[in-house]
Amino acid sequence: MTSNSPSNSVSEKKTVWITGASSGIGLAMAKKLACQGHCVYISGRNQDTLDQIVIENSPGLSGKLIALACDVTDDKAMAIVLHDAGIESLDSIILSAGTCEYIDLPKLDIEKIRRVSESNYFGVVNSCIAALPLLQKTASNPSMDRPQIIGIGSMSSYVGFPRAEAYGSSKAAMSYFLHSLRCDLNKAIDVTVVYPGFVKTPMTDKNDFSMPFLMEVDEAADIILKKAGKRPLTIAFPSSLNLILHTMQLFPRMWYSNIAARLSRPADASS
Repeated sequence: MTSNSPSNSVSEKKTVWITGASSGIGLAMAKKLACQGHCVYISGRNQDTLDQIVIENSPGLSGKLIALACDVTDDKAMAIVLHDAGIESLDSIILSAGTCEYIDLPKLDIEKIRRVSESNYFGVVNSCIAALPLLQKTASNPSMDRPQIIGIGSMSSYVGFPRAEAYGSSKAAMSYFLHSLRCDLNKAIDVTVVYPGFVKTPMTDKNDFSMPFLMEVDEAADIILKKAGKRPLTIAFPSSLNLILHTMQLFPRMWYSNIAARLSRPADASS
């Protein structure tokens, strides 16, 4: 990852923790960072899957991948996961763990909403609780670059989308949490919230609807890592979809009365 200090080389090796790194954007970023020479702890729920990723990708790496299985929804386990792994400091964390379940009326399914929120929102909170002491340790060292928190949000939090009562609200909560956390960190730790559009991953492969501006996962990972090096407050891509949805924020009646209404399904349609 690039340095935020012009006096340091961009090739300086970092220690990075990525949640949700067993597939999708998290895995793509993990492999790219390890190829750049960084030490990357990859987390997901399945130890065997993570171990296989390490075995398959380790040959030829200038850095390294280290499997660290955890469940971001487990409050007690997450509080000690980094300590138990013997990790002494972190330069950055990338919060990529997440899930998606759609709501189909007439049933407003509280269990779905709770499951998605536990992963997408409380999972981010748990990860920050675990990582903050190590990030603050790095921040206290004047010879080190400022550490960074990167959270993978979603453009679905811009406006209400049909069937996204669980997913969109969890991403909106996550985004607000990280923006608020930035205030209290008082510039000691940089916080960047990423708003991707549709990216081709195992999660979006399950979608049964049209996904405009669909992007390949490697392209998305490249954009995030390149832009994150400049420590922006937010990263949003693709630009066309970002512009459209931001415009709809300014004209909400147009969105909800016309566009969103056409995207909605009948209340008795199956998912």
